[in-house]
Amino acid sequence: MDGAHRAALQLQQLPPASSADPENLIGALLAIFGHLVVSIALNLQKYCHIRLAGSKDPRAYFKTKTWWLGLFLMLLGELGVFASYAFAPLSLIVPLSAVSVIASAIIGIIFIKEKWKPKDFLRRYILSFVGCGLAIVGTYLLVTFAPNSHEKMTGENIIRHLVSWPFLLYMLVEIILFCLLLYFYKERNANNIVVILLLVALLGSMTVVTVKAVAGMLVLSIQGNLQLDYPIFYVMFVCMVATAIYQAAFLGQASQMYDSSLIASVGYILSTTVAITAGAIFYLDFLGEDVLHVCMFALGCLIAFLGVFLITRNRKKAIPFEPYISMDAMPGMQNMHDKGMTVQPDLKASFSYGALENNDNISEIYAPATLPIMQEEHGSRSASGVPYRVLEHTKKE
Repeated sequence: MDGAHRAALQLQQLPPASSADPENLIGALLAIFGHLVVSIALNLQKYCHIRLAGSKDPRAYFKTKTWWLGLFLMLLGELGVFASYAFAPLSLIVPLSAVSVIASAIIGIIFIKEKWKPKDFLRRYILSFVGCGLAIVGTYLLVTFAPNSHEKMTGENIIRHLVSWPFLLYMLVEIILFCLLLYFYKERNANNIVVILLLVALLGSMTVVTVKAVAGMLVLSIQGNLQLDYPIFYVMFVCMVATAIYQAAFLGQASQMYDSSLIASVGYILSTTVAITAGAIFYLDFLGEDVLHVCMFALGCLIAFLGVFLITRNRKKAIPFEPYISMDAMPGMQNMHDKGMTVQPDLKASFSYGALENNDNISEIYAPATLPIMQEEHGSRSASGVPYRVLEHTKKE
């Protein structure tokens, strides 16, 4: 009985595994608030653009109150995310960007402008609901089992971490990997999405490392412990701006080649993984943590990854515009739109630019033009104003 009583007392004295550190909770709430507000801001600005495009309002988008409200909310949200790095470990703040994906999915479902039946709605958006649930569960595990490392971001501590051999070795590996990826991307035309987004993730890891240093030193300076007289502050600030700019440039290139939903899911997984690794090496986030907390934190990341993947997988892909040659736009041709006759009907067989579905029943004057268009001298002087030749195709040919 005495042994069991002592064991029970020892268990009562241990801190509960589910209790989150107060500073971690503050940082997590700031990050969640920031990502939520940024998602609302982006959707407001998108709504402004769509509304202007579908109306006869001649105003530019930056002259509307909705767009400026979206810009204000975006700045407010980014400020919240920036401040969160000063309170919570980097390994906790980075995965919480899944909140913006959850918010975007919910806002997109609410503002759908179409009629639907409950059965069709559930069948179409079941993956989004499951993904949101998994992402919320993963976020809860991340907040609950996040590392409790709270080191003051003083100039001395940042310099000490910067010259530590684990981080120098990590930087060497990252620079070599970045150069190899950049070589294959630029010289070998390796336009695979993993290559591009891995370049973004490597730059992003340095961005979040420097953001935490700058945010922490600013908060300490506001509290009275001035850190702005350290040169390392300005070095970190320049690195933060430079890596963010190049990161945005690679993201822009990726968006021109791949769908935004694929970029969101793959980019989130790669960026979060590399950023957590960089934070664990530079700031020693997981130093002193027990194996259970580390495994539960990793499980939370995996569940959040799966949730984001399911949400983005269910997004409706945009149908690209396929151009065609308008026959009635050619000089000397009769306008075929006068009687509601379509120039480019839906083809049942192979796709052909500028050709009608069946040319057998069309008079020879409407025969398709052969490209490249050739310019020639016509027999009659009166026809010299027609600069193009239309080659007639017969069944014998």
